[in-house]
Amino acid sequence: LPILFPQQSGLYEYKIFGGLADCPPKLCADVYMDLDFRKQWDQYVKELYEKTYDGEKVIYWEVKYPFPLSNRDYVYIRECREMDVDGRKIWVALAQSVSVPQCPEKPGIIRVKSYKQSLAIESDGKTGSKVYMYYFDNPGGMIPSWLVNWAAKSGVPTFLKDMQKACHNYSKST
Repeated sequence: LPILFPQQSGLYEYKIFGGLADCPPKLCADVYMDLDFRKQWDQYVKELYEKTYDGEKVIYWEVKYPFPLSNRDYVYIRECREMDVDGRKIWVALAQSVSVPQCPEKPGIIRVKSYKQSLAIESDGKTGSKVYMYYFDNPGGMIPSWLVNWAAKSGVPTFLKDMQKACHNYSKST
């Protein structure tokens, strides 16, 4: 399948299915898209902002990595749309890394040049949401297998718990 997968990286691609009880889908989408609020609840955010370059909104995100590893940063575009699929409301957010000359690499921080994320959120039929996420990035550098395993086993469930907590606190903060 060389057209679909032009390069075999040997890296994991993550597909996540989960639920966020008592968090309606619009609230989940709002929390996910609110960069300023994310700085308050996501402990791994070192720097996060959106700027417009050549008419395109671009996000810069620096992620804290555990010592002795170097932090990573991302430069990407994203979009969120509310869709109607056979009467079901589904929020879809897409993000992908881009190269922007006005956002050069910083010394001591590894630029993640290959990043892609797709997120779909819909009602669980009660008061919560069903969430599907596809995620891929190439973090670069030498990452020990214990950290990759931790991210797969602990990082994703922790992120969903943190996001659920953020959803519950969101209405209080806005």
